[in-house]
Amino acid sequence: MRELIRIGLTTWSEHTDLSNGKKPTLAEYASKFPLVEVDTLFYGIPRKTTVASWIEAVPPSFRFILKVPKAMTLHEEWQKNYESEKDLYLQFFESVAPLISKNQLYAFLFQFPPYFSCTKENILHLKKIRKIFKELPIAIEFRNAAWFSDPMQAKMIRFMQENQFILTIVDSPQLPTNAIPFLPLATHSSKVLIRCHGRNIQGWLEKGEDWRQKRTLYDYNEKELEELAEHASQLESKQLEVAIIFNNNSGGDAYRNATSLKNRLNIQYADLNPEQIDLF
Repeated sequence: MRELIRIGLTTWSEHTDLSNGKKPTLAEYASKFPLVEVDTLFYGIPRKTTVASWIEAVPPSFRFILKVPKAMTLHEEWQKNYESEKDLYLQFFESVAPLISKNQLYAFLFQFPPYFSCTKENILHLKKIRKIFKELPIAIEFRNAAWFSDPMQAKMIRFMQENQFILTIVDSPQLPTNAIPFLPLATHSSKVLIRCHGRNIQGWLEKGEDWRQKRTLYDYNEKELEELAEHASQLESKQLEVAIIFNNNSGGDAYRNATSLKNRLNIQYADLNPEQIDLF
């Protein structure tokens, strides 16, 4: 059993292949995978009772990755929805307290926008985040290639290590003007996060109302899954917890790709929810 590698998907309800064409519940999802990324917090902070209900639906070994509200990643100003910046963080920590107390949080995900460049102001924002979140696990995903430029990349990695940030290993299209490299390395002392967005270059370049669906329209082939498996195994060999999230589901490929990777790695999770039997 590969105890240090956790494979999961973004959200649980949209993966209909998981439950015979129906929208699966979290309990059903947790019979297949030990990890999920919850992105709804990006758009609004849920009730504490909602978060508590998530815990009731999964086994104690299950882990959550929570994408933080957009005001924390500067996608919008906190003044739009909160009385103060302090109020933003107080509401957030009150909401997610059940996950923290039950030790079922894998990491908070800060996915920064493409305009979050490598500036002194933004570095100060990262330092503020670390101070506010104290020792809680934080995964950072950059969408601006300036963080990976030479010689900034080495300094950025050192900064991530010093502040115990998990630098998200991003698998995404290598865009001609803003390529985010795939860096299979650990900046946190015990945790790694790999997010697989697919490699649909044309989808990432196109604009329009359905741009999100176009971006994540991708089916990883066998060679690409083998490469991901090798990277995950190498990281696990360093006694690191490895979380792998598939975010390529606008065509329904995430569940199939994640299952294929799990089988390729010969992973058999022994402490999931029991499978529900459909008699008809």
